[in-house]
Amino acid sequence: MKFEPTAIADVIMIQPRVFGDARGFFLETWEANKFAAAGIDARFVQDNHSRSEQYVLRGLHYQVEQPQGKLVRVAAGAVFDVAVDLRRGSPTFGRWIGALLSDENKRSLWIPPGFAHGFLVLSSSADFVYKCTAFYAPEHERSVRWDDPEINIEWPLPAGVTPKLSDKDLRAPSFRAADTYP
Repeated sequence: MKFEPTAIADVIMIQPRVFGDARGFFLETWEANKFAAAGIDARFVQDNHSRSEQYVLRGLHYQVEQPQGKLVRVAAGAVFDVAVDLRRGSPTFGRWIGALLSDENKRSLWIPPGFAHGFLVLSSSADFVYKCTAFYAPEHERSVRWDDPEINIEWPLPAGVTPKLSDKDLRAPSFRAADTYP
């Protein structure tokens, strides 16, 4: 596995070693010792899997009180994945990082606790899988507007296309009004 820092140092891109032949492929998506050696000493407590159709945008989600670290990847399809730093004391507070994750590139992204997370489905559908370091706690769930002008995420939406959002994401507060981490 290759661990590559992104423009936000704590967010790490993971490129697995893929062993393939005419029958298919094999790859390792998680191995505790290799991740710990790369500085990601996470204890995962929950795995999630979602399927979404093209131009569904999920996010930007996070939890206060029980912040979650997430190891995210795409099992089928392609998404534009985004992490936004919500740690007030961080030099990258309010900045975002975006990456293409797909079944073709097989990359994973480590998003540590203290970040909002979201993704936009670029393919006709996508299966998105992720491991979490804290259990889902709906009472602590928060969100930030996907199109907040202060964060200014450059979502790769074709001209004239509006993303498909949940009611919760439509009502998400602005970055300035959102709960953040100390």
